[in-house]
Amino acid sequence: MEIQLVSPSPHVHAKASVSAIMGDVCIALLPAVAVSVLFYGWAELLVLGVSAVSCVALEWVIARFLMKKKGAFCGPAALVTGLLLAMNLPVTTPWWVVLTGAVFAIGVAKMSFGGLGQNIFNPAIAARVFLLISFPAYMTDWTVTPGFIHSTDAVSGATLLGKVAEGGAAAVAGTDYLRTLFLNIGGSAGEISTAALLLGFVYLLCRKVVKPWITLSVFATVALVSGVFWLIDPAQYTDPLFNLLTGGVVLGACFMATDYVTSPMSNGGGVIYGIGIGFIVMMIRYFGSYPEGMSFAILIMNMAVPLLNRKFHQRKYGRK
Repeated sequence: MEIQLVSPSPHVHAKASVSAIMGDVCIALLPAVAVSVLFYGWAELLVLGVSAVSCVALEWVIARFLMKKKGAFCGPAALVTGLLLAMNLPVTTPWWVVLTGAVFAIGVAKMSFGGLGQNIFNPAIAARVFLLISFPAYMTDWTVTPGFIHSTDAVSGATLLGKVAEGGAAAVAGTDYLRTLFLNIGGSAGEISTAALLLGFVYLLCRKVVKPWITLSVFATVALVSGVFWLIDPAQYTDPLFNLLTGGVVLGACFMATDYVTSPMSNGGGVIYGIGIGFIVMMIRYFGSYPEGMSFAILIMNMAVPLLNRKFHQRKYGRK
């Protein structure tokens, strides 16, 4: 006997599905992935491959054999986690460290909470922070290895944010912002091309996969806070454009802070969420022990999401 469920109107049918939405996110990440592979070459392909395959395989195994729930597995969603994790890692990260990050992202940060749609922390960000604490030497090795474009011998050096942490704004005086926009040498794969990330974000906006409010509030807060400090002491603090174009601000604001599961449901809550992320990022950059704070900022604000959802509500359908 077939069971039929009856629910109150309105009955709205949407063509979008979780797999389709996550597929769009994968497509949006392709420009940044392509630039990172062109710059870092085979080494980056290895990191991307290990991370992506491990995340998809681990989620399937856990959902199939441990949870025994078909709905707990979504291949495109696991692939997004794998790509984002890889783009947050140095290209020199050993394969076993990448695998460890995948195990933590899927096994601990996602599936232990119940699987798809139930995790409270962004899995890729949680895994990056776990690896940063567990393997700091590997996670701060910003060696530029020979790639398809960069074909010289390997070069090791601090990122732009690392130079600021060591010597203040004077250490990065004369930074070519146009080059930083298109090809930022040093850092993780997700920091190479701001333009490629923004291109992918525009695609998500056109497909109506995400709304712009969280991302714009992060950008605006970073620009405002850094602008105030820069006006007070330009010799010590970097200007707003530098802070927007360097580090993980664009990757985090466009692709990780906007995660459906771990971000607020309402527009108002999303704005507060983005403001909190932007403010925490700048406080860590200027006064913290780490040169970059995007990962920590997103995780901290993930914890505030339940409170924001209770305080801010979207208008109910059919209600004034």
